[in-house]
Amino acid sequence: MSSAACRIVQETFAARITDLGCADQLHLQEPLARYTSYGIGGPADILMIAKEPDQIRAWVAEARACGMPHRVLGGGTNILVADAGIRGLIIINDCAHREIDDQGLLVCESGHDLAALAHWAVSEGWDGLTWAVGVPGTLGGAIVGNAGAYGGCIADSVCWVRVLTSKTQVEQWPAKALQYRYRYSILKDTAWANDRPVVLQAALQMRPADPNELARQAQAINAKRRERTPAGSCAGSVFKRTLQYPAGYLIDQAGLKGMRVGDAVVSPKHANFVMNNGKATAQDIRTLIERVKAIISERYGIQLEREIEYVGQWQVAAESEATE
Repeated sequence: MSSAACRIVQETFAARITDLGCADQLHLQEPLARYTSYGIGGPADILMIAKEPDQIRAWVAEARACGMPHRVLGGGTNILVADAGIRGLIIINDCAHREIDDQGLLVCESGHDLAALAHWAVSEGWDGLTWAVGVPGTLGGAIVGNAGAYGGCIADSVCWVRVLTSKTQVEQWPAKALQYRYRYSILKDTAWANDRPVVLQAALQMRPADPNELARQAQAINAKRRERTPAGSCAGSVFKRTLQYPAGYLIDQAGLKGMRVGDAVVSPKHANFVMNNGKATAQDIRTLIERVKAIISERYGIQLEREIEYVGQWQVAAESEATE
């Protein structure tokens, strides 16, 4: 789409949003660095922050009607946004209402911070998310990627999810429809773009437990996490575990801790973390990730698979999977 055509689409979308009474929600050329855990990312053409699932549905519908590219972001913890930014509409999912019944069925909107949700459950004497007390990101991101840690994962608790489909319909899917396995759901089979269903809400089955015991477990998990996990700007584990070895073990054995490109560095504390040491660009991070991947392939014949996704306007023609 040409620049002139993009402008026409954006103006049409802005007019439709104004008609909905949401003109004050429009943010133009908003830097995405403040919305990602890497602290990196160029601008979105248009950014809007949703507080209710109905806003996500309405804004996505308007974007589709205009032919505008659109994406929904949660905590920005598992992505690397290009320095040139992302074209079209970015919706920040800040929907976080929750309620739980006497039987422990927790129904929560997908923009809720996952660690905060886990701490709340612990304090209320509900088990099922204790493993997540230190996990960054939102519930929606955890649902899509089957987030897990310390012997637990989100798939253990999910009963159903409500998703916004590519036809802008809201559907309720049972957990089995997500086809969960290690760090995977069927939602990841669709590119992170206009056609991926958007998780709006999820129901999790919790179990009653002693709050004091849960607090003890949470404290122990947080202590382990502080011991093993580097502090700073990153997106968590870069690569998935291989069939034989943790990715961090392979990277460590290859002597790549401390390897750097610009201000991007393989963490000396945990080799599966690539850190932004302050002034790294998205291209620095990506270049370092791809170099690590290539070295592991050359030395061990093992192809590392990324957990994080490259999104936005990249100048890397050779890797079509990462371009829009």
